[in-house]
Amino acid sequence: MAVRSRPIIRALLIDISGTLMIGSTPTQRAVRALAELRRSGFPFRFCSNTSKESTSVLQKRMVDAGFEVQTGESPELWTSLKAVQSLIRTRGLRRPYFLLSEPAKDECISAGLYDADVPYDAVIVGLAPALFDYDHLNSAFRILVGEDDSQKGWNEDPKASIPLIALHKARYIESSGHGLALGPGPFVAALENATEREAEVLGKPSKGFFETVIESLDCEGHDPEGCIAVIGDDIQTDLGGGAIELCLWRILVKTGKYRAGDESRDGVHAPDEVCDSFAEFVESLLSARFSKQ
Repeated sequence: MAVRSRPIIRALLIDISGTLMIGSTPTQRAVRALAELRRSGFPFRFCSNTSKESTSVLQKRMVDAGFEVQTGESPELWTSLKAVQSLIRTRGLRRPYFLLSEPAKDECISAGLYDADVPYDAVIVGLAPALFDYDHLNSAFRILVGEDDSQKGWNEDPKASIPLIALHKARYIESSGHGLALGPGPFVAALENATEREAEVLGKPSKGFFETVIESLDCEGHDPEGCIAVIGDDIQTDLGGGAIELCLWRILVKTGKYRAGDESRDGVHAPDEVCDSFAEFVESLLSARFSKQ
């Protein structure tokens, strides 16, 4: 169901969790729909805020579910963990404090030279349920305000330079087989409140994340006046923020964490289009495209 008349779309950014898969199970007809999208030559990228597992584990889970995922020089899968790796390299971070799962932490550490003999120089938060307790959150707080033991005796003022970095700030997620569950957002908000600073968000829906993914697209041969579209099951995390700033065509699907009325909740920017599923949107997209050829 279109909320507004759909413009020409020249490329598609695809959310994974809740849109293509719930847990490790594909949403209805999603595998076939993606294969048809690929056969048509339509440009797309996968966009994930994964932080509970590494990018390689996510990729394997997708392949095991029946999806083709291309790697190499022009990878199709873009994750918030890749954004963290880039930030660690560009800022020369040597010892971030990670509130991340072990696989995600290992992927981030591989981006730089981790040095346990220097003070903590950042706090990086993703989805890490086992670490969202008082002790770990208090350690993160103390690092951010310059009170951690590792910071004592150093000449620099750590309080002025320690960034709070969030892979994303989703308030809740769809937990396979268990319905909705808390995401990292409430815990990031607790640190923001305690330290009186705002977290830097690296994944969706940050403008920088979307811009990086869009730059990787090869849209040659497609209408340069057409819109880039983004499809997801979360009206705020998938379709808010940078998606609105960049004027992407925003499609909300009624799978995953979607609940009736999400598209018209107070305080949210209504999507441009609402569809029952990823497969329904792709079928409509390709049908419209071929009818104009």
